[in-house]
Amino acid sequence: MSKTYIPKEISWLSFNERVLQEAENREVPLIERFKFLGIYSNNLDEFFRVRVATLKRLSQFGSKSHDILGYSPKATLKKVNEIVLEQNSRFEKIYTSLLQELAKHNIHIINEKELNQEQADFVRDYFLKEVRNRLMPFLIDKDGELPNLTDDAIYLAISLTKKNVEKKKYALLEIPSDVLPRLVVLPDKDDGKYLIFLDDVIRFGLKDIFFIFDFDEIFAYTVKLTKDA
Repeated sequence: MSKTYIPKEISWLSFNERVLQEAENREVPLIERFKFLGIYSNNLDEFFRVRVATLKRLSQFGSKSHDILGYSPKATLKKVNEIVLEQNSRFEKIYTSLLQELAKHNIHIINEKELNQEQADFVRDYFLKEVRNRLMPFLIDKDGELPNLTDDAIYLAISLTKKNVEKKKYALLEIPSDVLPRLVVLPDKDDGKYLIFLDDVIRFGLKDIFFIFDFDEIFAYTVKLTKDA
């Protein structure tokens, strides 16, 4: 990478870091700090979909791409990954601190493992009535070929394990955040307000989706997929 020229991709990441700084700023109202985290995340999605995808394509042309850009796409990709990993680690720390600030106002965002019985009953009912009929899981075949995916959509990447069977199975499941709210309001507890992400509502109901396969363990990770990046 040139010592006298900063690739525009690196400059762009510096800009997005300033968005993180706003989320970190305690003088900014709490709700606005959450919004800045959302802006950072959306910016990064677009960055990977457009700029990183372009760098990957250019890196296939070897030295010719260096002549076109004035810097090495491969070296830039490596630097991009280093910066993004550091920024995402910072993002997680900020997000955790904001959740703690919310808790001081008796507002809690919890996951499917933290539900009390009343909340669990509510989530199960919500899942069965509002969510399950909007889900279409795709089992990934042995060749690893992916189905036609919705561009820029959020998915659960699912690992399915059965005892005494060495090989795991994998599936993808699109989160229907275009038709359902990403955050679901739960019944109050001890005068506190509780919310759960739609992702975690689906995690709660995964055994209902895959019950015919009789899996012993199911793990799911939220990912955002784009066709280009």
